[in-house]
Amino acid sequence: MPTLVLVRHGQSQWNLENRFTGWVDVDLSAQGEAEADRAGALLAETGLQFDRVFTSVLTRAIRTANIALARAGQLWIPMVKDWRLNERHYGGLTGLNKAETAERHGEEQVKVWRRSYDVPPPPLAPGGEYDFARDRRYAGAPIPDTESLKTTLDRVLPYWASDIAPALAKGETLLIAAHGNSLRAIVKHLFGVPDSEIVGVEIPTGNPLLIELDAALKPVAARYLDADRAQPLPAI
Repeated sequence: MPTLVLVRHGQSQWNLENRFTGWVDVDLSAQGEAEADRAGALLAETGLQFDRVFTSVLTRAIRTANIALARAGQLWIPMVKDWRLNERHYGGLTGLNKAETAERHGEEQVKVWRRSYDVPPPPLAPGGEYDFARDRRYAGAPIPDTESLKTTLDRVLPYWASDIAPALAKGETLLIAAHGNSLRAIVKHLFGVPDSEIVGVEIPTGNPLLIELDAALKPVAARYLDADRAQPLPAI
């Protein structure tokens, strides 16, 4: 039976500062490191033996994977990094303080930008501090200037189909260490969550979500390893 574990990176420094992060390469906070270590301890308790880990090209996700796997005694397993597992691109909100943005634009508008399925924030102007066009991680990639959850899903799903699903179909046990919205995109796909309901799905930081799949890669069981920090899961 294929087994998949999803883990959102631990708290980042910009999570702590309440800023829109997106593709900015922010490191973990001290709390985030502790959350990643706790995730590794929980993984060790399951006895799962991973075949490989998939992650984004952002430090906070990579370090979460490394810290967790080190704690679980499996740091040696192959790691695959790909920008398509990045957090959603927050466009013109990138770097802004969330509370100050709500004061400027109104809480309802910011809620729409943050939580709606298909309404993206305003686009990021080219040439600024957070323009990723010259970042060699994205050489040849179609860099967005903003993303909704829907367009995040549009880039995650082809990667799921081409790289992750075939590994699961072979019976591999996989860990994906990524971000709130790229993981929500995977959860939406796996559980068939309607567009109107995915806005209510939250992925807690540093809490591994263990999903057992059938031969068709449909979930047959799912649970957060830290029950005290669990969020409601979509129905199977």
